[in-house]
Amino acid sequence: MAGPPSIDPAEVQAATPIPRKLRKGVVTRKALCASCDIACSVVTEVQQGRVVRVRSSDNPIFRDNICMKGIVAPKGFAHPDRIRHPLKRVGERGSGEWQQVSWSEAMQDIGQRLNHIVAEHGPEAWAVSTSQWNTGTDHGLGRRLMNHVGSPNWISGVALCAGNTAAVNRMTYGWFPMADILQTRCIVLFGHNPKRHSWVPVYNQIRRAQAGGAKLIVLDPRKSENAEVADIWLPLKAGSDAAMCLGWLKVIIDEGLYDKDFIAQWAVGFEDLKKRVDEYPLERVAQLTGCEPEAIAEAARLYATAGPSVIPWTPMTDMQRNSTSAIRLQSILRAICGYLDIPGGEQLHGFHPDIVPESDIEMHHVLSREQQDKQLGSDTHPVFTYRGQRAFLEPGERVWGRQYNNQVTGCFMANPSATFRAMAGEGSYPVKAFFALGNNTLMSFANMPLILKAILNQDLVVVHEQFMTPTAQLADYVLPADSWLERPWLMDGYGWTSMYRPSQKSMDPPGECKSTFEFWRQLAHAIGKPDVVPWETLEAFYDDRLAATGMKFEEFAEKYEVYFAPPHFKKYEETGFATPSGKVELKSSVLQDLGLDPLPYFREDPPLGTEFPLMMFTGVREDEYFQTGHRHIPEMRQRAPEPYLFVSPGTAGEYALEEEEWVTVENQVGLIHMKVAIRDNMPDNLVRIPHGWWKPEVNPGLQNGLSDALKYADAMLCPDDADFLDREQGIPHLKGIPCRIRKNMEPPA
Repeated sequence: MAGPPSIDPAEVQAATPIPRKLRKGVVTRKALCASCDIACSVVTEVQQGRVVRVRSSDNPIFRDNICMKGIVAPKGFAHPDRIRHPLKRVGERGSGEWQQVSWSEAMQDIGQRLNHIVAEHGPEAWAVSTSQWNTGTDHGLGRRLMNHVGSPNWISGVALCAGNTAAVNRMTYGWFPMADILQTRCIVLFGHNPKRHSWVPVYNQIRRAQAGGAKLIVLDPRKSENAEVADIWLPLKAGSDAAMCLGWLKVIIDEGLYDKDFIAQWAVGFEDLKKRVDEYPLERVAQLTGCEPEAIAEAARLYATAGPSVIPWTPMTDMQRNSTSAIRLQSILRAICGYLDIPGGEQLHGFHPDIVPESDIEMHHVLSREQQDKQLGSDTHPVFTYRGQRAFLEPGERVWGRQYNNQVTGCFMANPSATFRAMAGEGSYPVKAFFALGNNTLMSFANMPLILKAILNQDLVVVHEQFMTPTAQLADYVLPADSWLERPWLMDGYGWTSMYRPSQKSMDPPGECKSTFEFWRQLAHAIGKPDVVPWETLEAFYDDRLAATGMKFEEFAEKYEVYFAPPHFKKYEETGFATPSGKVELKSSVLQDLGLDPLPYFREDPPLGTEFPLMMFTGVREDEYFQTGHRHIPEMRQRAPEPYLFVSPGTAGEYALEEEEWVTVENQVGLIHMKVAIRDNMPDNLVRIPHGWWKPEVNPGLQNGLSDALKYADAMLCPDDADFLDREQGIPHLKGIPCRIRKNMEPPA
């Protein structure tokens, strides 16, 4: 999840929209593209009630922020395979046999069955997985209804992508900061590689910052596009982010490059941190990362002295067995160099004073302590669960005015692996009802064979989707979802920033497609809790949240591209930080009270054995696709028709691999088939496998491998046993998985 980019308020206020000449009969609407999660400002052109074109914004600040996925969105949503009516399973689960029903018929049965499961097994027997993308945000209404029912078992892909980063950042300074790229002097990318068709606003901002003289440091095992134009490229070993950060801290502390006044006044635990850092001299860090000591020191000095500097969020650090330590180390680097809440640094936004945030909508306070304590995974991996975040309730109210600050929806989650084990019958209590909204759950987490077993073991599976994904193929009910072209949206920056951006509805959804708002509203009625979602329409819901501004949603959307309060820096000087101590906690009191190491560390990978001698790096997205989506669009498949693995010429030579040949990749979890792509920018002995491959054109159903997801999906190879889980969060290590490549006798059918 990329999150909203930094925006210069002065530029937004001064920007004059660029007029464009339109064809006769064409009207325009302002929209936020949700073809990925970054929400680029775009304009839709509408003719005879249908969107005929998506182009970049008329506002010059946002004009170049568009990619191929946004451009082809109207064609993608008009695809003949789109789900347009509610479907009820009539054959065996996964058989692909469906009957069209009405929304009222579906919801009546779903409500009765969910109530029965809750009565028999308890409310914790209901789990939900959602996504910020695809069917759109659920506005906090899903958590709201779950909290009133009494279930704490909500999971999301944000457990591996920005949501967990938000929760871990709070351990250091109580909020997840946003990098001010446009005004910074140095940018550090840990494996992150924004491109022209991927994280486009961040790509554009980095290029603008470089044009203004900002330095760029890239840490990436491969020579990525950003590494090609970096001032320093460190080709670190995959998964060694935490070790690299410890090396940087060693240089910065030993050479006195940190902000001594800030540390003296606003930090605790510096001496303990220094002792831990002393365990990582540069020679050891060089061995752990594969980089030269002199290059490590040069990069550390540049970050510390060129400032203000930023380390923008990166999905790479979210998905490692040392994720908590690595994220903490990045937050510590920001803090000790004095880059917190300053222009060009890492800004702590807080809430907008005039708009009701989704954190309030979720109503976490109604979920009892008894039910919170039943949250799956909180006993073993507590960091982003209620148990791990409870210490921030009082500090959050003191500094930000709210106890439950759910940034990027990642601060009160159940652990995904623990949830799937409970669903599979292997937990401390059973989970028997599972709902997935806009989240292709089967392919979105580690240990796909376990997830398949878990879903097949459910008494009730409900999916709200646009297309018959592999997850939807396993459901009892598939309910048709609208798209970002077909609904309004009040974008709140995922609770990460205090900036709000409106998106206008461009056209009506086809058939009986409905929004997540309508899904939760109808479900609330079906289970006998209509007062929990009292609003009649999504627009009325937004009007209520905007009431303090004196505007209704449509007026707000017409008037503003971005709505924000004037920026106010170094807010901690007035309020302190939202931590138990009120200061930056270099040694975390929260982690210590949870029985975890309060200081960051590095845990080395298990050794590669002779059985699986290669290291696999997964989770990277191709430009044409986002997550598991877009593979039904002809233009996207023309550009990337097959799943490829990427290897170096050296690795290809050692294993006699040839360009374009089909091979099998396997390890202790499973196996998949891929085509070979040999690339000079890959290091030896590392295999890069893109995320989320399946083939929508292949017939659905278990008998067809769930449209070949069981044949191609990277999640088939991702373990979630203790050796490959982060200790504090319990999220999987996707940046260094043992594997081997076996040549096929013939291509897969």
